Amino acid sequence: MKTIFDNAIREELIQRIRLVDKDAKPEWGKMNVYQMVKHNSFWNGWVTGIDKHIYKQEILGKIFGKYALNKMIKDEKPFDKNIPTSDQFKIKEFNGNIDAEKNKWIELVNEYRHFDNPNFIHDFFGRMTVEQIGILAYKHTDHHLRQFGV
Repeated sequence: MKTIFDNAIREELIQRIRLVDKDAKPEWGKMNVYQMVKHNSFWNGWVTGIDKHIYKQEILGKIFGKYALNKMIKDEKPFDKNIPTSDQFKIKEFNGNIDAEKNKWIELVNEYRHFDNPNFIHDFFGRMTVEQIGILAYKHTDHHLRQFGV
């Protein structure tokens, strides 16, 4: 199973992030390229704990979260197109400095080399093992890169 904790996989993701073009159009979804890049910077800052967040699980997640997580990470299959984004991760602004956000995203992907966030609780999935976090972070990154043809 691919995981963001694998050095070779992480480097492959970083190379793909570098290929994201500022004029790219999504193959699915509502985000433009700037929103996608900023969304990923914000999301990875949340997971790694670099950006301080309050962690708590939504009520629906307490009911369905573990089932959904296991379904999403049980195999190598990429995430489905158009899976919903939590409101807290929806980027409202439509444009900004894409290169700066890409660099921030790359820095945050590199932070997984030293991952240590025992307080992490996913807003839907709840508490996760480090292995589950690694697979989810890989699949999340891959999902958005594929969304923009990278």
